[in-house]
Amino acid sequence: MTHNITFNYESDLLVGIEVLPPSKDLSLENTIRFLERQTPLIFTKISDLVYTITRVLKLCGYIQDASLQQPLEGVTVNGRSGYTVTDEKGYFEIELASLSESLTLRHIGFKTIERQARFFNIGDCGVIPMLEQAQVMSPSAYLVRGIDKRQDWNTSIDYKKFSLLPGLIEGDVLQTVQALPGIISVDETVSNINIRGGSHDQNLILWDGIKMFQSGHFFGLISSFNPHMTQSATIIHNGSDVSYTDGVSGTIHMQTDQQLQPHFSGLFSVNFLNADLLTNIPLGGKSSLQVAARKSVDNLVRTPTYDVYFDRVTQDTEAQENVSEVTNSDQAFNFYDTSLRWLYNPSDRDMVRVNFLLINNDLSFNETASVDGAIQTRESSVSQNSLAAGLHYRRHWSDAITTVLNIYETDYKLQSINANVLADQRFLQENTVSETGVKVEGTYRREQWQFKLGYDFVETEVVNLNDIDLPRFVRRDEEVLREHAAYGQALFRSRDKGFTIRSGIRLNYLSKFKELILEPRISIRQALGDHFEMEAQGEYKHQSTSQIVNFQNDFLGIEKRRWQLSDNDAIPILKSKQASLGLLYKKDGWLLDTKLFLKKIDGITTQSQSFTTKYEFIKESGSYTASGVEFLLRKKFNTVHNWLSYSYLKNTYTFENLEEVEFPSNFDITHSITLGTTYSDRSWDISAGVNYRTGKPTSIPLPGNEIIDDDVNFDQANDVRLQDYLRLDASAIHKFKINDALRSEIGASVWNLTDRKNSINTYYRINQSGTIDTFSRFSLGITSNVVFRLYF
Repeated sequence: MTHNITFNYESDLLVGIEVLPPSKDLSLENTIRFLERQTPLIFTKISDLVYTITRVLKLCGYIQDASLQQPLEGVTVNGRSGYTVTDEKGYFEIELASLSESLTLRHIGFKTIERQARFFNIGDCGVIPMLEQAQVMSPSAYLVRGIDKRQDWNTSIDYKKFSLLPGLIEGDVLQTVQALPGIISVDETVSNINIRGGSHDQNLILWDGIKMFQSGHFFGLISSFNPHMTQSATIIHNGSDVSYTDGVSGTIHMQTDQQLQPHFSGLFSVNFLNADLLTNIPLGGKSSLQVAARKSVDNLVRTPTYDVYFDRVTQDTEAQENVSEVTNSDQAFNFYDTSLRWLYNPSDRDMVRVNFLLINNDLSFNETASVDGAIQTRESSVSQNSLAAGLHYRRHWSDAITTVLNIYETDYKLQSINANVLADQRFLQENTVSETGVKVEGTYRREQWQFKLGYDFVETEVVNLNDIDLPRFVRRDEEVLREHAAYGQALFRSRDKGFTIRSGIRLNYLSKFKELILEPRISIRQALGDHFEMEAQGEYKHQSTSQIVNFQNDFLGIEKRRWQLSDNDAIPILKSKQASLGLLYKKDGWLLDTKLFLKKIDGITTQSQSFTTKYEFIKESGSYTASGVEFLLRKKFNTVHNWLSYSYLKNTYTFENLEEVEFPSNFDITHSITLGTTYSDRSWDISAGVNYRTGKPTSIPLPGNEIIDDDVNFDQANDVRLQDYLRLDASAIHKFKINDALRSEIGASVWNLTDRKNSINTYYRINQSGTIDTFSRFSLGITSNVVFRLYF
């Protein structure tokens, strides 16, 4: 206490440091200089009585491509007190102030590494592997900023970079994917997405590796996955990795942020449909917690946007119009979702992710009527919810060997209570799905090769319940199916990355049916000079779950599809074969992508294809064949992206036991065109676009002979089409900084600017007078929305 001052420092800072004692005659200034010459310590004066002690630490290393084990030049290494870039050998050196200092390593096309200095080998100058970020083929964007093409020819969406698409003000994955060629929704919902002419149940939808059986809020008008929790998505049409099962039409794999966030951060957002909150909470240097919640705003205020959505959902259903003797009241619809993620990195080589997701939709209304001179009121309701949890553990045993363990449980339930107040009857319906999955996978990388082996086990239980109280009737059908799969795959990439081939095989065993299913898959990419690339893909796939529609009044007519397991008889196992060939050109901001494809799906049933006219009540199995071309032209001018996409599809059913053996599919949208433009800079994202497609096929009553035996007598199946679909959308987001800690965004969108009345479905019923009534359902009219976001 010679100089009566206080030193502030980290407890482990002085470990291993030895010095000769300074002379007691030295001044304070000379004493500090004496200590600095003998040690790597730095003394900083805070006040006359307080000094801080920090230490000069040197971190060095060699950064390599984890898959090819080759040096990465140009990797930026950022710390609080320094900055450097790797040389041609991947080598870097950087000085640090303390072991708790956060370092960020970034390189285009690779996953960012962000962690504290204490978790690197200080002074060792060892190898630091960087994992590829989905192997993006070109940083110039495939459609708009954030949507890119990967070297395996799958499409990736990075919402950290994402700008804007017409009519959208949120990064809704299931709305975004519909901007890609070959993906549409015939009824404008995210619960009926059609990939290359397939029905929605033929899509594999994953959230952090967890299979999801529910995809929409508002019964399909918006996605049930929080857009701010979802950081990226992969869309696969064909040539799937062998680790994927199901999804005979395609795969949409949504992923949350995989990187630990060392600082507390959050987001609050509100629009005319819902409010949501997202927080990231650091738990020390090795762990963090992410919590997100979203809730509809109908409990607080009924907005015009909410009214438009509600009317669209309940169109031509009991919730909107009941029989003349019954009055509906107190219609209420609410939805919410919440997700929780725990991220834990016990070491540089271990990564643990625990996920939890809860989704809920509730619609209720009262039915009131006079029964025997007394007023009776009963509540009808329909609810749809999902509960899912998953564990993901990844271990890098060495730069060459990685193992992954993935476990999940997902539960889905759809329930309706239809109260018939006039008959004093209650009709309860339930459809539940419970699935458990376990996957173990190992990957070995050596120079230009990558080898993968894995085992996958899935157990699926589906229960359907029908319960009527008067007259008493109960039927409960329960099915369980267990499936084992082993798979192997090899990937080769040339040193210049101009040629890539991935080929593998998956062997599936369904124990209930004692059936083996062999599924080969392949994906090839070849660069042709500097501006052309060619790809070829093929795959076999199967699927044991599908959705069926028993009657149009199922679940009050709101959500008519229910999940059902294959029985390998009346409901066959879905099996697909698919092949595609593509050519891509890119130069000077231009991009031209063209694909030819052919797909054959066996095992579909009439009940799974959403027939509402002819064959609505027929139960037969068959197949469909879809072929066509997808075309995308994009031009980038600095901050402006312009694109034109076109899809041609010929989609034909084959049902051997129906009157017409072959006829157009319900999802045969022959021509589909999208034209759009997006402007994006630091302050603004502005987008506008037009969507056009030919009408959906349908059947009409036979002119002159419309009714036979009290049933509608239809003409040829799907021989006519609804009117063509046309929609103009626009949206804008303004981004601004409030202060160093807060930034904000405000935005607005208009869906269907021209308020065009687009018909999406037509069906027919015989009324009490013995004539036919025609019912039509229409898409959303002009619909506006406004959003406010606050980042903190």
